[in-house]
Amino acid sequence: MTLADQIGFAGMRALLRQGFRNASLFLLMAIVLVFCGAPCVGQDSSGEGINMRGDRAEIAVTVRDGRGQTISSAASVRLLHEGTPVDQGATSHGRVFFVLPGLGTYTVIVEGAGYKTAQKDVSLTVAMKTEVDISLQRDSGDDAPSGPSKPALAPKAQEALMKGLHAIAAHKLDEADIAIAEATKLAPGHPDVLYGQGIVAMGHQDWPQAQSALEKCTQLDAGNARAFSALGVVLVNQGKFDGAIAPLEKSLQLEPTSWETRSTLAQAYYQHEQYEEALKSSQQALANSNGKAPQIQLLVAKSLTALGRYEDSAQTLRDFLKDHGDHPEAARARRWLDRMAKDGKIRNN
Repeated sequence: MTLADQIGFAGMRALLRQGFRNASLFLLMAIVLVFCGAPCVGQDSSGEGINMRGDRAEIAVTVRDGRGQTISSAASVRLLHEGTPVDQGATSHGRVFFVLPGLGTYTVIVEGAGYKTAQKDVSLTVAMKTEVDISLQRDSGDDAPSGPSKPALAPKAQEALMKGLHAIAAHKLDEADIAIAEATKLAPGHPDVLYGQGIVAMGHQDWPQAQSALEKCTQLDAGNARAFSALGVVLVNQGKFDGAIAPLEKSLQLEPTSWETRSTLAQAYYQHEQYEEALKSSQQALANSNGKAPQIQLLVAKSLTALGRYEDSAQTLRDFLKDHGDHPEAARARRWLDRMAKDGKIRNN
């Protein structure tokens, strides 16, 4: 059972009582789950006599260079389950292992300093150990990163950081403060720790502090999609919609599958009066969410209304009420329909 299964999205609502609640709620949960969605990060393989996985599936990743040799430097490996981030780890002697929260389709994404990002999909239908080989190609193009690679985080600092993020997900902010403070003491200025500082500040709704930490994080770690997402949420919650668009777009360049980020970007577009972009982004977010966030339909309807497409907006609201008549937003959708009919914007069916 993942952390999301244990506490549910509703458990995070207390963290987001202001600003754009729906977009921020789902995105903050996803941001936290990218670190702590699975039981632990980069677990040792049960097949190598370290941990027992019981009846759970496992992925063993081997990362090689262009010559077929396992890479000697540490590479960052992220794991997505049907598009949702669930775990991450770093290779040791070219290998990293993940015990999985369940079966299904997983995407393994590998990033290494001086190499092009590579990824591979694997579909698991039975609980067994699956070997995944990924080869990295040298990045010698003009757009290759010129800055230093992100240093590895020491085990004790990593442990403190994970403890803090788990506490945030359990809305235990006092515990999170202590853990992140310990991580900061052990690894001041490390981008992962700055990320943790930003997430804790988001939990406290201290938006200026969160913005400061996350801006520093993204400057040091330009490949951290979740940090750019979090920065976008922070800026949206401060009403800085123009400023939020760039980091949210950057996040989607790095991680195109994140419907939570796309939904927040649609909010920013809408508030910045970029209605065509808001419509396209909200429609794509709704499609990619696979029913997890039906209230995105209301943002689709808002964007259609702003574009003068009243009948299309009304049909979107009717579809929402037909499929989700008991949703907390249903009453608002009904009032909206009634108002458009009263104003003569739509046919009064």
